[in-house]
Amino acid sequence: MARKKKTIEEPIIEAPIAEEPITETIEKNFMPYAMSVIVSRAIPEIDGLKPAHRKLLYTMYKMGLLGGKLTKSANVVGQTMKLNPHGDSAIYETMVRLTRGHEALLHPLVESKGNFGKQYSRDMAYAAARYTEVRLEPICQELFGDINKNTVDFIDSYDGEMKEPVLLPVAFPNILVNPNQGIAVGMASNICSFNLREVCKAAIAVMKNEKADIMKYIPAPDFSMGADIIYSESEMRRIYETGRGSFKLRAKYAYDKSNNCIEIFEIPYTTTVEAIIGKIMELVKANKLKEISDARDETGLNGFKIALDLKRGIDPDQLMSKLYKLTPLEDSFSCNFNVLIKSRPIVMGVKDILLNWIDFRMECVKNGIKYDIDKKSERLHLLTGLKKILLDIDKAISIIRHTEKETDVVPNLMDGFDIDDIQAEYIAEIKLRNLNKEYILNRTADIEKLMEELEELNRILSDDTEIKNVIAKQLEQIAKKYGSDRKTTIISDEEITEYKENEAVDDYPLTIFFTRENYLKKISAVSLRSSTTEHKLKENDEILQTIETTNKSEMIFFSNKCVAYKVRTYDMADAKVSTMGEYLPGILGLEENEKILYTVVTTDYSGEMLFTFENGKMAKVSLKNYETKTNRKKLIGAYSDKSPVCDIRLLDRDIDVILMSDNNRVLCLNTEKIPLKATKSTQGVQAMTLRKKDAVVTKVLPAESCGLEDTDKYRTKNIPAAGGILKKEDTQLSLI
Repeated sequence: MARKKKTIEEPIIEAPIAEEPITETIEKNFMPYAMSVIVSRAIPEIDGLKPAHRKLLYTMYKMGLLGGKLTKSANVVGQTMKLNPHGDSAIYETMVRLTRGHEALLHPLVESKGNFGKQYSRDMAYAAARYTEVRLEPICQELFGDINKNTVDFIDSYDGEMKEPVLLPVAFPNILVNPNQGIAVGMASNICSFNLREVCKAAIAVMKNEKADIMKYIPAPDFSMGADIIYSESEMRRIYETGRGSFKLRAKYAYDKSNNCIEIFEIPYTTTVEAIIGKIMELVKANKLKEISDARDETGLNGFKIALDLKRGIDPDQLMSKLYKLTPLEDSFSCNFNVLIKSRPIVMGVKDILLNWIDFRMECVKNGIKYDIDKKSERLHLLTGLKKILLDIDKAISIIRHTEKETDVVPNLMDGFDIDDIQAEYIAEIKLRNLNKEYILNRTADIEKLMEELEELNRILSDDTEIKNVIAKQLEQIAKKYGSDRKTTIISDEEITEYKENEAVDDYPLTIFFTRENYLKKISAVSLRSSTTEHKLKENDEILQTIETTNKSEMIFFSNKCVAYKVRTYDMADAKVSTMGEYLPGILGLEENEKILYTVVTTDYSGEMLFTFENGKMAKVSLKNYETKTNRKKLIGAYSDKSPVCDIRLLDRDIDVILMSDNNRVLCLNTEKIPLKATKSTQGVQAMTLRKKDAVVTKVLPAESCGLEDTDKYRTKNIPAAGGILKKEDTQLSLI
């Protein structure tokens, strides 16, 4: 048996990995993708459409759906995939937003039948494409007018099988009439909608005078969902000039007195019914919205409606003022007018957008006129040749009859009547029955009319003012035919009264009880007076602080982690003497091993905080340092963490305090000796000198209640000081 010959495996030599700078890698791989998203997907162009919109609408136009009958959405989606390869679901989602049924556009472009969801609903899903039907709205006539006259350029589709327009020759500034939003790579676009009539008037005014103030014609944006726009002239002018800024929208409502409920029938464009009701119910559960008993979505065949059932005695206007502040019933629209101009993204103001649209529209009109001139010139040329044979019809018949070869007919006619090949070809194609004097006279009678029309078209083409007049007439007709009244009403920001939370809060005297085990009771004075039982406390618990205040106050809780937690007193539920109260770690969300050491209750943030640390230092900070303009609930760095704190107290005036260390030294000093510091986390100044490393301050008490018979024996004029040894006669007193 032959032995197999061993083969020596050759080592595999790996090719070295080529290195290149990361900047080159990004430029070669990421930049093409980024540019594709910016130019071909996310940012709208001057016709007001993104490529996905344009491909869909053009497909529907070619399908004969402009004025035709409704067809299944699935049919349109399938046809659109010849131009848009991004999948049927993406195409259908694009269509949904353009429909009248979805109510996202001020002037919908697609007429719809079936369920297409709603702009104001987050959860209402649109029906599948096989169930719904669509066709183009009549206003689309103004999007495709003269598109077959070479008004815009055409390019190959992605597979080269079809042609599609680069832009649509829109006859009105659609870029401003319908809202558009897109997120690209490194940039975004968010364009609000404006009233069609107002936009057309503004465009006409700008064509007449580029310095025209467009705010006279377009006072503010207009939205399909209506609502009120809170108008600030300075902010709106900034948006109009720069293309950036924001404004606020707020819901419209009516009060149904018979049912004691508020009916909201228009909401901001930027929010949804689910977001509003969800936020309202969240506030109700958190005990921050006690005026409402129920909130319902009552949208039906009669239109949009949210119903809020009120409790007795509630002022609806005051409640709505509160809801505007706390819920999305008032929301902001952030403007970013980023538009592609010749494949270049530019952020522009409203007037600049109009000027660019006018330039684009003028080019479209000129291209259409050039097309008409070419066609009429061709017709005139043919009729001129036809006129020549009128002089001798018999000669033309004779030439054709006596020509032996068919290919010689055209050349012989050219020689016989001194005409070119195009004219001769036209004459040769005339039917025998039409070679009569009447037919030829009827045709040649159009020559003079054609010459007049060509002269008029050339005159208009050579004069930009005439071109603008043509555009202006079209805009006037469009505004008259499709224009509508404003849906979004304008209210001045000066008329708006800001809701102040304290105004709607019931104010009454109460007492706060804070215990060692971090329980807190908020008991009204009425309840406290009527109570005959003792405080219910946890075993081995005791009350550390008793503070009299009112319901319109704020509480600050200082923890052992150098954190201050802020809570409005009226946000805490009322308690009774017979209950244990609220457990603060659960309410405040304290960390493990975190504990509240001291509670401050204030209405005006007057007074000063005094912190004493185990290393003998004391820090005095104004309580104003803990006041915040926003509703912040947690302030870190509430005091210094360089040494453990052994005492925290609020001072309304300077007092004498007693400090005692664990080596039985006592120091009496007045807090006026502690300088006021500007920062919360200050270490303060050394008050008590600690001579041994293990000596720390253990207790701080007001001198008047410390139990010492003679505090002056331990008083010091200057700090820091070591204090005095605790006298024998004081060892049995309350200080220990």
